[in-house]
Amino acid sequence: MTRKQRRLTLIGLALGVLGLAAGLVLYALSGSITLFNSPTDVVVRAIQPGQRIRLGGLVETGSVERGDRLQVRFKVTDGQNAVAVSYTGVLPDLFREGQGVVVEGVVEPDRHFRADSVLARHDENYMPKEVADSLRQQGHWRPGEPAAAGNAAGTGATR
Repeated sequence: MTRKQRRLTLIGLALGVLGLAAGLVLYALSGSITLFNSPTDVVVRAIQPGQRIRLGGLVETGSVERGDRLQVRFKVTDGQNAVAVSYTGVLPDLFREGQGVVVEGVVEPDRHFRADSVLARHDENYMPKEVADSLRQQGHWRPGEPAAAGNAAGTGATR
């Protein structure tokens, strides 16, 4: 084997090992990715109790109930369906009725959603892309409306 052939073989082997490592990392991460669901997705697809998901939509007007020890109950809606959510903890400053929200947690056996994190809009120009797309498809949001404006970059990053 010439020097050039050994070098090309070594480079090819290194690229193969690097590709295999990247594939294994992506495979390992695929099990921990939580997908975004709208309230209609949760109702229609009958998501199994105990399954960890992300739920996004608007906080339904008049649905926020505050309890003892930082307990909060509210409903997340996409205009067609609403899902009851319970959360214990400090809510983001921007959390309020009629605003975009993404909650992460599990579906309980009684179809109630128990959240362990709540993400609210960052500013006037932000809503996760998935939430805006879902609301736009159902006719409840139009670009330029202040209560549900899409972010300028369109990336849908949540924090």
